[in-house]
Amino acid sequence: MTSATEPVTELRDALGLLKDREQVAQRLLDASAQHSFDPDTELDWDAPFEDGKWFWPPELVSLYDTPLWRKMSEEQRIDLSRHEAASLASLGIWFEIILMQLLVRHIYDKPVTSLHTRYALTEIADECRHSMMFARVIQRGGTPHYPVSRLHHNLARLLKTVSTTPGSFAATLLGEEILDWMQRLTFPDERIQPLIRGVTRIHVVEEARHVRYAREELRRQMIDCPRWEAELTRISSGQAARVFSEAFINPQVYTDVGLDRREAVAQVKASGHRRDVMQAGAKKLTGFLDDLGLMKGVGRQLWRSSGLLP
Repeated sequence: MTSATEPVTELRDALGLLKDREQVAQRLLDASAQHSFDPDTELDWDAPFEDGKWFWPPELVSLYDTPLWRKMSEEQRIDLSRHEAASLASLGIWFEIILMQLLVRHIYDKPVTSLHTRYALTEIADECRHSMMFARVIQRGGTPHYPVSRLHHNLARLLKTVSTTPGSFAATLLGEEILDWMQRLTFPDERIQPLIRGVTRIHVVEEARHVRYAREELRRQMIDCPRWEAELTRISSGQAARVFSEAFINPQVYTDVGLDRREAVAQVKASGHRRDVMQAGAKKLTGFLDDLGLMKGVGRQLWRSSGLLP
């Protein structure tokens, strides 16, 4: 006869020993004290943009290597990178506001003097600064704000209301890790505007702590959460992946740089390069979720339909 504790023991063995929650929080707090930034004083917001420099690596621009891209002038391509950088900054603000609400929910019942709670509050402060930084870079770039669709906005409202704790951390990693992968390619790239490189450098350094916190807590939650909660997390993370991939670039950017919106969207969807970029950005995350048992059944099908999983 199989003991009721054996599945939990097997999962714990598969994941390795979990690190003590308070020790993890202390290390993250120490890192925050040493490597946190004030974007208002850290970056030169008044420096003019440099002629011929990109606002996002061209290989990461959605239309790269499509028939439309090959017809565009270099100036129009750079302009598209400016608008797509603004679209991604807008997406980042939307996502970070969701994350802040999920973190507040997570610590609502936690001991207020614990290091785990203290780090969560530190991360919320980081996200506040990031959102203001992204809003400022949108304004500085002279583009519109590109909000997600009303449907996606309201789906996120539902997620914030009903999400389980492991579901919240899975969604957190979805939003953080793909953009982080792109930004790690952006900040060292000398083809990119210095202000954008500075913004992405700050975000990468501080988000590394946020990813660590979310990964450690998701591991912990998956050890002993009820079977129904694990299954709901599989489905909710897969659905979140679909929403995230659809909302990634607001198609209004194509209109705003003088392209046919319908044609541009169709070419992005058909682009093998774009599919490879998005899957490469998600690869580390999907491997991690697979190790936790979150890429099974309906959840895996939803991830595949999102285009983020081969």
